[in-house]
Amino acid sequence: MKPLILNTFDIDGGAARAAYRLHKGLQSIGLDSQMLVQTKSSDDHTVIGPQTKIQNGFGMIRPTLDALLLQLYPNRDNLIFSSAFLPNNLVTKVTNLNPDVINLHWVAGGFLKPKTIKHFNKPLIWTLHDMWPFTGGCHYDQGCSRYLESCGKCPLLHSSKNNDLSHWIWRRKQNAWKDLDITIVTPSNWLADCAKNSSMFHDFRIEVIPNGLDLNRFKPFDKHTAREILLLPQDKKLILFGAMNSTSDKRKGFQHLQSAMKNIDMNGWGNNFEVVVFGSSEPINSLELGLKIHYLGYLPGDIALSLLYAAADVMVVPSTQENLANTVMEALSCGTPCVAFSIGGMPDMIEHKQTGYLASPFNAEDLAKGIIWVLEDDERWQVLSLQARRKVEKEFDIQTVAKKYADLYEEIIE
Repeated sequence: MKPLILNTFDIDGGAARAAYRLHKGLQSIGLDSQMLVQTKSSDDHTVIGPQTKIQNGFGMIRPTLDALLLQLYPNRDNLIFSSAFLPNNLVTKVTNLNPDVINLHWVAGGFLKPKTIKHFNKPLIWTLHDMWPFTGGCHYDQGCSRYLESCGKCPLLHSSKNNDLSHWIWRRKQNAWKDLDITIVTPSNWLADCAKNSSMFHDFRIEVIPNGLDLNRFKPFDKHTAREILLLPQDKKLILFGAMNSTSDKRKGFQHLQSAMKNIDMNGWGNNFEVVVFGSSEPINSLELGLKIHYLGYLPGDIALSLLYAAADVMVVPSTQENLANTVMEALSCGTPCVAFSIGGMPDMIEHKQTGYLASPFNAEDLAKGIIWVLEDDERWQVLSLQARRKVEKEFDIQTVAKKYADLYEEIIE
């Protein structure tokens, strides 16, 4: 079987890492998987990207070009919003590769126009990594829920018009996809419910298959050694927080982490706990948390990330909206309990007081309570750590996930 995965990037970003891991997982169970991308960072010959530096450079600026229409809304929120209006030659590339099945993943950022999909003429599966496929351009709706009917008067664009950019994008998607024979896959139960209730996908078949991990890469590691390598203190409980643009993207919830850390400090734990932030370098104007902060910046590669998770005592993911956060799955796989708000795909991974703590949204005091609960008892922490690893071994091993996809591919092809 020859599946073809379409994703804008190969290894840059959370959705890209999830898609690439699936690609390698499919190969590990004997499928002739290929991956077609707009920009390529790896040297993997089974990932097909631009052939020249100029082409790759153009691929890198396509997301910027795709965002040009947003200039019509100077007061918009600073959140990712994809218009999907640029032309492409994907149909020719897909025809030349001649796969048995096409698995779309994160195809925004100027990679794919809505009407392109209906010209592929192959069995289709679309794995959703956020809400963009059924919204008028946003990747997370920040609770506006306009995608349930039809987008317009977009609060993210600060628009008061029904026929704004979001409605134009929504209408183009609806016209292009309403007659598609396509199966939707979501990694989390929350996103499946969003898709089922959307005006775009309510009549489509929707399956839930989680993202997966290579458990030989993400695994428990000696904490003392990990901290020694990363130059982190040995005598403190370390609270880990990180994501792309971790301190500047409001959806990632750094503002809630700030409140929780101040609460922890006020409760007398400031001398025992320190914070480690990755995905962002130290800002010019230092952020006040009440606790000492170690900024590690961007960490390339799974091995470095695995070491960091193993060095930490707890991973905190205070996102306000999230599908199936890679950081949670990766931390659990390394035996690090997680604390998060009970939103999105968090309950799919964090079992309350079994593999971590689910705080009431968006209660920073309860978030702080959860962090303290995980860290205050060493024996309890050991149990949480073991159960975290077992959870991932049972549900998120990449080969198990790849086999689920292989079964779905075979069923759809037949």
